[in-house]
Amino acid sequence: LAIMQNLLKRLQKELLALQNDPPPGMTLNEKSVQNSITQWIVDMEGAPGTLYEGEKFQLLFKFSSRYPFDSPQVMFTGENIPVHPHVYSNGHICLSILTEDWSPALSVQSVCLSIISMLSSCKEKRRPPDNSFYVRTCNKNPKKTKWWYHDRCLKSLGKK
Repeated sequence: LAIMQNLLKRLQKELLALQNDPPPGMTLNEKSVQNSITQWIVDMEGAPGTLYEGEKFQLLFKFSSRYPFDSPQVMFTGENIPVHPHVYSNGHICLSILTEDWSPALSVQSVCLSIISMLSSCKEKRRPPDNSFYVRTCNKNPKKTKWWYHDRCLKSLGKK
């Protein structure tokens, strides 16, 4: 019970922060939170002056009962999945803070800022080299993927 109370307290705090001071181009989809405090949709707009300027995306955040000690499940959802070397066509995002580099000190806002930064620094719209194979063989939950991170290239090593 105490774990659930701590989870709810943390999520409510982050919800307020996202509503009152959202990262640039990000808006909490209020309807999504009315359905469940543990599943949010954040509407996102591509930053001005980037390859994604004017494009609209949606991020799905799912929080387990172990949050914030366990990272949220975060993926793109909806009609428009960004074409990016670290974003698979099924919405899965290869970003180390979503898995092994997660820390309880991070928040929804810091994840949003990292994703904005990742998209904004993109020089060429293209899918990851293993997109077709990954999308065919991966788990529905991107947190079940064993990611291999490297400066210039990335690979998914399949299911955990």
